[in-house]
Amino acid sequence: MAASSGCALSLGTPLVPPHQLPGAFRDADTTLAGIVVTELRVPRLVLALVAGACLGAAGLVLQEALRNPLAIPEMLGVSSGAAFGVAAPLVLAVSVPAVVQPMLAIGGAVVGGGLTLLAAGMGRSPSAVLLTGAAVAAALQAALLVLMVMADQLDLQLIYRFLLGSLSARTWDDVTGLWPWLLVAVPALVLCAPVLSVLRLGDEDAEALGVRAQRARLAALAIAVVLIAPVTAVCGPVAWVGFLAPHLARRFDPAADAVRWLPWSTAWGAVVVAVADVPARLALAPVETPVGAWTALLGVPVGVALLRSGRRRPAGRRRVSRCASATAEPHGSGPLPHMCGDGRGQQQPGAPFDGVPGAGEAR
Repeated sequence: MAASSGCALSLGTPLVPPHQLPGAFRDADTTLAGIVVTELRVPRLVLALVAGACLGAAGLVLQEALRNPLAIPEMLGVSSGAAFGVAAPLVLAVSVPAVVQPMLAIGGAVVGGGLTLLAAGMGRSPSAVLLTGAAVAAALQAALLVLMVMADQLDLQLIYRFLLGSLSARTWDDVTGLWPWLLVAVPALVLCAPVLSVLRLGDEDAEALGVRAQRARLAALAIAVVLIAPVTAVCGPVAWVGFLAPHLARRFDPAADAVRWLPWSTAWGAVVVAVADVPARLALAPVETPVGAWTALLGVPVGVALLRSGRRRPAGRRRVSRCASATAEPHGSGPLPHMCGDGRGQQQPGAPFDGVPGAGEAR
């Protein structure tokens, strides 16, 4: 994060070396470097960090609530609905104040997520929610394509850059518009994190522990909507950050739970967007490319590689330790065959589940 922040503030036109950054902040109103750094680069960097943190936290909430490591905002109709809510007034030539745009994004996200939940039986089956969300997201993307056909050339360029996720020409006004929503989402997120650890056990075990699984899942999805929609209203749907950040958090601490993963997923989301924004701004300078294109380009292969490595190594490590403990003979009582596999890759009845850390699909 420090390296990407330094590059974001120093690189570009004009070039401001790191040792001159303090002077640029002191002369914020008198020099070209000071104006560029304080009025353009700093708010863009802050917005990248805040947006990435929100998307990383929302991705972990969705994956833990639905007990599926592939659950991301892009596949649940939430991001597509928020983008549709912002793009529709632009194409239809409806004048909307900037303060109201987050409300339009939240309304679209609620519509997209609500359609997913209604079609999937209000979240009774996590797998049904994921599959139905993919269909709803495809339908909303088709509606966005219809809007793009109706738009003129200028609006089409704006919509195109918005749908890919862009931090271009963002100012302090865009950053300050996110704080009221964060004041609502952050306390709810802190209260929700312990419940997510219980939901990983499955609906039956969660009910036995006093958690109403369906209501808790709906509340988690509502928190994810509040995190995603304001970010989408400001910079568009920055793709795959909600997929990559939780997997990075699990990869570096596979034995933790949702409470410990949440701050790390938030931090990794901020790092992913801040790092991706550097090539988005400089790779084809003076033309800027959307940051969402870079997060998708880099995030998908890295996330898939992390997912595959997480399935292989931790499972094998646990299997070896269980078999080693099973073949030990405590006090001369002989081996404990019920703790180990049968030699053909299958577990005997009564053996603990040997699955992916974080998937939580079986008990």
